Amino acid sequence: MRQPSYQPGKHPSIPASATFVPGRVGVLGLGLIGGSFAKALHAKDVEVYAWNRTKATVDLAKIECVDGYLDDDAIPTCELLILAGYPQVSIEWLSRCASLISPGAIVMDVVGVKRSICDACFAIAEDHDWTFVGCHPMAGTHNSGFAYTRADMFCGAPMVVVPPEIDDFVRLDVLERLTFLLEPCGFGTFTLSTASHHDQVIAFTSQLAHVVSNAYVKSPSAGVHKGFSAGSYKDLTRVAQLNAQMWTELFLENGDYLSEELDILIRHLQQYRDAIVDNDAPRLKRLLEEGDRLKREIDSQ
Repeated sequence: MRQPSYQPGKHPSIPASATFVPGRVGVLGLGLIGGSFAKALHAKDVEVYAWNRTKATVDLAKIECVDGYLDDDAIPTCELLILAGYPQVSIEWLSRCASLISPGAIVMDVVGVKRSICDACFAIAEDHDWTFVGCHPMAGTHNSGFAYTRADMFCGAPMVVVPPEIDDFVRLDVLERLTFLLEPCGFGTFTLSTASHHDQVIAFTSQLAHVVSNAYVKSPSAGVHKGFSAGSYKDLTRVAQLNAQMWTELFLENGDYLSEELDILIRHLQQYRDAIVDNDAPRLKRLLEEGDRLKREIDSQ
């Protein structure tokens, strides 16, 4: 096993009563993200224990990247627990298993919205001696499921982190440990955020793109695009293929910010449509030039 530098009793966030095996990781959910964490960590000689709704997936994963089942006996031995299930599944699991988690352990989630899960999980953690940290890796593909997992999924990718409101010295220690424990995954950057700011930005950078892409392919013209499409069609439709159950939950959990972004987009689309219907070339040119200028300014920042 990769040797950790953090030991029970020697750091402010790890009490001497900690019973976990230093560096051992538990993963809840072996979908695209959870499974990729398991592969990335196991590839660097980290012990990984896993739970999945479908037990057969864990059996399959044990062939290449999982050392055992994340059961009641294994949970207390994990220094890091990664919640990679749907939001409500992750919250329910943590509530049910909270008393089994070792003092000093870190629990992180990888859910695509932060307010709902952080509110619930921070509250659960308050009654225990382990720490919850909200996280969101900025990585993935349009495919889902363990079959599409990769050990290099997170190489160079940003990780957004929502830390708990605890003593500054202890929080810094927790974040340093978390960074160390995730080192095998190869994240490029770690960005601190609040849950609200994360959800506001992600509504634009991710969720709006999925809604637009999914709606775009509903045009009758999509069925006859072959031979008439190139990069533009491919780029705009890449995330139209999605896990409907998961994204439904994420969209509704972030409905306030996402609906605001949709309103902004609809208002701008209406401006383009009006200019085209009115055959107003100067107005349409101004709209196009404005978008071009904004894109260049944003990319230059």
